[in-house]
Amino acid sequence: MSLLTARSFLAEYAPDLKIIELENSVPNVQQAADAHGIVPGQIAKTLAFKIGENPLLVVVSGDVQIDSAKFQDTFGGEATLLDDETVMELTSHPAGGVCPFGLVTDLPIYCDKSLQHFDEVLSAAGSPDSAVRICPSRLAELVNAEWVDVCSPADAP
Repeated sequence: MSLLTARSFLAEYAPDLKIIELENSVPNVQQAADAHGIVPGQIAKTLAFKIGENPLLVVVSGDVQIDSAKFQDTFGGEATLLDDETVMELTSHPAGGVCPFGLVTDLPIYCDKSLQHFDEVLSAAGSPDSAVRICPSRLAELVNAEWVDVCSPADAP
């Protein structure tokens, strides 16, 4: 269902964007970057958290990590990463294919400023073997995301 919901969303709101489907799934950032011929930072990872009982999605660059202090300052609480089953229930997308397109639940979506380092990023499109190339500002606009600063470089302490 998830590739279908993402495809339906993009067909309605961004028909010029084409979903790229690979023959095999790419379960991690490095494999996805290699398969698409881009650097890991251009992979737009969609992460699902909850603060208290409130779920939210944060789309971040593939070469960064969530900074707990920045996250807590921005959202006013400690984040808990959602398990795969809950993510599937809230988004209809499986692990490795989670994206902000075609969600089955109305969730707040945020884009980390780490995405702004690139003219184009690659977001999953509802399955581990699908993706869409998109400008970060357009991605945020399409999903009505708010820009935040909640990440640090992956090698930061």
